[in-house]
Amino acid sequence: MVNIEKQIDEQTGHYEIIVIGEVDASSSIHLDEALTTAMTESKHILVDLRGLDYISSAGLGVFMSNIQEIEAEGIRFVLFGMKEKVFEVFEILGLDQLLVIKKDKEEALEAVK
Repeated sequence: MVNIEKQIDEQTGHYEIIVIGEVDASSSIHLDEALTTAMTESKHILVDLRGLDYISSAGLGVFMSNIQEIEAEGIRFVLFGMKEKVFEVFEILGLDQLLVIKKDKEEALEAVK
């Protein structure tokens, strides 16, 4: 089960998506909806994955299917706070080369400028 919170950071004005729990085939649609909404509302998006415990291939597919639109629309899109086991999955698939991934929110804020 996944919990996804969406907010605008009052200090920076960046759109922030906070993902908590597990993203699998049945919950990946919620992640996709959150990303779609964020991309229509902002060009500066931070995805907080500190609370993400597991992501399936369906969840990874959500990120992969949005890479072209992120690039085409010039969206500053940064993932941060991944646990080591989650990062390893992104790394195995090469998504760490296609997406901007930072260790913490401070680095993510610098990258999204």
